[in-house]
Amino acid sequence: MPDVTVTIGGRDFTVACQDGEEPFLRTAATMLDQEASALVEQIGRVPESRMLLMAGLMLADRTASWEERARAAEARLAQQEGKAAEGAVDPGTLQRLADLAARAEAMAEAAEDRAG
Repeated sequence: MPDVTVTIGGRDFTVACQDGEEPFLRTAATMLDQEASALVEQIGRVPESRMLLMAGLMLADRTASWEERARAAEARLAQQEGKAAEGAVDPGTLQRLADLAARAEAMAEAAEDRAG
């Protein structure tokens, strides 16, 4: 299990992770560091636990916002797909096609009767 050293808010932390997860850990640490560094710039040096808590909450807030946007986009997509499905099976169009098919069958029977 590899140990990875990451810097968050100007402080180094060594974290263990599973083999192969190092890139994901570094990406997550970079995101947390960006939030923590913004906090340190705004309010100065804060206790480590408070800095990590606030940075984590800021990331959670951003994640919740993106999740809400994703849900809204999925709902709009489902609505559009529903409209497309409704449009593809228009009852009026189906009835006109059925009428045309019946007329074509009647014409074919009439042609057979004349030929036969």
